[in-house]
Amino acid sequence: MKYRRLGKSGIKVSEISLGSWLTYGGYVERENAVHSIKTAYDLGINFFDTANVYEKGAAEELVGKALKAYPRESYVLATKAFWPMGEGPNDRGLSRKHIIEQANASLKRLDHDYVDIFYCHRYDPDTRLEETLRAIDDLVRQGKVLYVGVSEWQASQIAEAIGVADRYLLDRIVVNQPIYNMFERYIEKEIMPLSERSGVGQVVFSPLAQGLLTGKYTSEHDIPADSRAARLEWMRKGVTEEKIERVKRLEGVAAELNISVGNLALAWILRNENVASALVGASRPEQVTENAKASGIVLSEDTLSEIEDILK
Repeated sequence: MKYRRLGKSGIKVSEISLGSWLTYGGYVERENAVHSIKTAYDLGINFFDTANVYEKGAAEELVGKALKAYPRESYVLATKAFWPMGEGPNDRGLSRKHIIEQANASLKRLDHDYVDIFYCHRYDPDTRLEETLRAIDDLVRQGKVLYVGVSEWQASQIAEAIGVADRYLLDRIVVNQPIYNMFERYIEKEIMPLSERSGVGQVVFSPLAQGLLTGKYTSEHDIPADSRAARLEWMRKGVTEEKIERVKRLEGVAAELNISVGNLALAWILRNENVASALVGASRPEQVTENAKASGIVLSEDTLSEIEDILK
């Protein structure tokens, strides 16, 4: 496993990281989830991601308990806050009240003294950035949070947050967590250039397009019964014949390199130095093992050009 600095911070994370969205604490059996985390750790993955909203805290409880088996200094743990955690008017967003309450609740569920990264899970237009960033800065000063992150923020929002942090001497954002894969590339236009200039690293989610880039879908009319797309309509809509045809062509490129198309897709993401880690999900340990193989794969310029022709 290879490791990269997270933006311009001093912390290093594994090129492949393990998430718990739509998996742990939910439909994945607890035994498989725990074994997946163990497999990841044994393979050198040191970066584990969760959020308060994942299964309303159940994912945090499972991830936290599984990681307690290892020395705290040996792994990087991230959680988030923004989405509703109750029916009350203050049970959502990025107000000081919600951030402080949810950070403390997450630490309790995780059974940890601190998290390495605390993400603002989305942008909150109803709360001043100064209030949000000062609340997280207080958590940093208390030792409950080590680094500040955001997820799915626009370039203008990230830039404004950096300006506010600098103006008031608050802890700066060092990581952004956006969706990014061969079929979803919006961050390349503005967010990546801004991040490179500002010292913000990317930890990208859905790098395999919810499994589409593993080649497991052969037709939009033949969705495997055990797949997440079979259970989630919004995910099923993303499986189209056009994308499946492109994946088939990508499989040919991968075959020439003697790697899987999933590893090709992950290596393609890691071609960009601004990406610190590709965040994968896994319902079984063998999926973690397969995805971890992508770390360290370097694609030639000819291969990258061939991939670009397919994706156009």
